[in-house]
Amino acid sequence: MQSLKPRFTYLFCSTKGLILVALAMIALTSALFGTLSGPMAEWGVRDLIVKALNMELIPAEREGRIIILYHVIANAVIAIEVYIINDLLKIKRTLAAAINAVITVGYLSAMTFGLAFAYFGHNFIFHGVFIFGESLLFFGGMLFAIALWPWTKDTNLTGKQYARTKKGLDLERAAFFTLAVTTLGSVLFGAVPGSLFGNGFETFLAEDVIRMPGKNSLMLAVIGHLHIMLTEIAIACALIVGRWIDFRGILHKIAMPLMIVGTIVITAGVWMVVPYQFIAHTIIYGGSTLILLAGLLLLIFNWDQLIKTRIAELGLEKPGFFRKFKALFHDPLKFGATWQMLFMNFTTSFIGIFFAVKLDEIIRKWPAREEQIELTGHWHILATIIATILLFYIADQFGLHGRARQWFGWSIILFSDLAFGATVVFFMKRLFISEYTQQPLVDTVMALIEIGLGTVLVVLAGFMVWRLIDLFKARGRWASELAESKTE
Repeated sequence: MQSLKPRFTYLFCSTKGLILVALAMIALTSALFGTLSGPMAEWGVRDLIVKALNMELIPAEREGRIIILYHVIANAVIAIEVYIINDLLKIKRTLAAAINAVITVGYLSAMTFGLAFAYFGHNFIFHGVFIFGESLLFFGGMLFAIALWPWTKDTNLTGKQYARTKKGLDLERAAFFTLAVTTLGSVLFGAVPGSLFGNGFETFLAEDVIRMPGKNSLMLAVIGHLHIMLTEIAIACALIVGRWIDFRGILHKIAMPLMIVGTIVITAGVWMVVPYQFIAHTIIYGGSTLILLAGLLLLIFNWDQLIKTRIAELGLEKPGFFRKFKALFHDPLKFGATWQMLFMNFTTSFIGIFFAVKLDEIIRKWPAREEQIELTGHWHILATIIATILLFYIADQFGLHGRARQWFGWSIILFSDLAFGATVVFFMKRLFISEYTQQPLVDTVMALIEIGLGTVLVVLAGFMVWRLIDLFKARGRWASELAESKTE
């Protein structure tokens, strides 16, 4: 028991330990419940899992199960981002520890009891604990927003490398604060209709009502909540990457105001979906454009720094184009973080714009099922791209280097992008192939998707096994990381 105490302290009191626990919970949940849909169901894996675990999967309750599953995974991702931000920014350690504790109890309660309620019989005590966990997360978010308050002398900037006002206000911290506040508002935007489930308001999936002409206010709020929460998670990820790579200079000074204004505008646009849905999307597009521009500036800075750093390491005074091009790919983790942002535009942003522009001319002439597939794929690609970017940051912080760093980084980049590209072909197939001749194509892209995502999960599993083995060592990396955490 005495040997377990320091390991428990590491897992639940240090930033890296908390990230590992949340990452493990996400991986286990995704691996287990991912066997219940798609090709796994066709191959008979689903039936084996359901029988082995005695799950109760009533078809009429499918939407409710999926909603809870999405929420608990998103909760854990948000928890990881909070842990990272608490570690990156200047925050009082006692307040950061309190935030981490509340967030951890919140997401673990919601995940454990929410999944138990959804998949293993409807014990409403479990559902109550699930709601309690969600409430704790919201409370932790309020503490987080307080901790990020940027208008203090302690957090003012004096240098000229980073975005700030004349009085020294740190605009990057202001962007984090804006993100925290708008996220809390967006949580309430979804909590209000959620509180009315079962009281005259039935559970539904957004993609299933896309062609319903008369959506009520509660349905619009749920759809808006889905979009804005994923957007807020993506913005947090971009800000974390910026802090990781030490984003600075003129591009930083331009990007941070864009990020702040873009976050406010896109959030306001989503909230306006309920009362003014016909102009809300125009506002959302405006906010999205500002955020994408900030992301582009982040990418330009990162790639320029990667090239300069590698050229300096090699001691080259006048490198040619190919030397610079090769230098860009030296570190797959830092390169991959912004490459995935760029690749996202080809698999989600540009596709989404095409669907919006050609909605009446092309898309609405397709069977409804095809449009549902596109929407589902769109959200899943964006969520998974965010996950891969966070994995790059986590792997770097845990000291992955050498060949392991190369294999980890390039495996995730290549195989995740293979899966994303195949998914795009799958949901855009009606543009270039008929329903009667599509089956060979569908079989191929589904196999590529499974290969791509399966490989990413295997790579992640390898990383987690490495850390698990280390945890059993008396003087493993975890011990030095714990000592470092205590020193801080």
